[in-house]
Amino acid sequence: MSRPSSITRPEPLRPDDHILGPDSAPVTVIAYCDFECPFCGRAFVRTKRLRERFAHQLPWVYRHFPLIDRHPFAQHAAEASEAAAEQGRFWVMHDLLFEHQEDLETEDLYRYAEAAGLDLPQFKADLHGRVHASRVLEDVRSGRRSGVTGTPTFFLNDAWLEDDDRLEDMIGRAA
Repeated sequence: MSRPSSITRPEPLRPDDHILGPDSAPVTVIAYCDFECPFCGRAFVRTKRLRERFAHQLPWVYRHFPLIDRHPFAQHAAEASEAAAEQGRFWVMHDLLFEHQEDLETEDLYRYAEAAGLDLPQFKADLHGRVHASRVLEDVRSGRRSGVTGTPTFFLNDAWLEDDDRLEDMIGRAA
């Protein structure tokens, strides 16, 4: 995980954030991630377990931060997740993309969309039209304004978590 450059506070929650869990809680986890990043893939295993364990206690917020200079499929995968979000299936697609992060080419994304129960013609139209590119870019800009330089970057409320290996311990103490 890369340490944020200077600012180490996430931007406030937005109406279009992807939030899983209760609307209000004393503790919120915000994750800036890249679907193709191997470090994010390893963190996904841990965070999925934590999302399930603390599902009724704290909200999880996912924000895109595709590292397009290193991960050629990350932007397209992020846009695919937004196309799924448009159909109410963001978290299903989120999990599928991380579970299969070695296979993120367009045909793979179609398979995941079908597995997620999406309207495939609409998904394809959204993906090919790059309908959700600006939404992904807004997350990237939010990350940059918050000091994010790499992935995964986690915030527990306003605190940047220096080590995602300590995520479970920190959440357990705060929840």
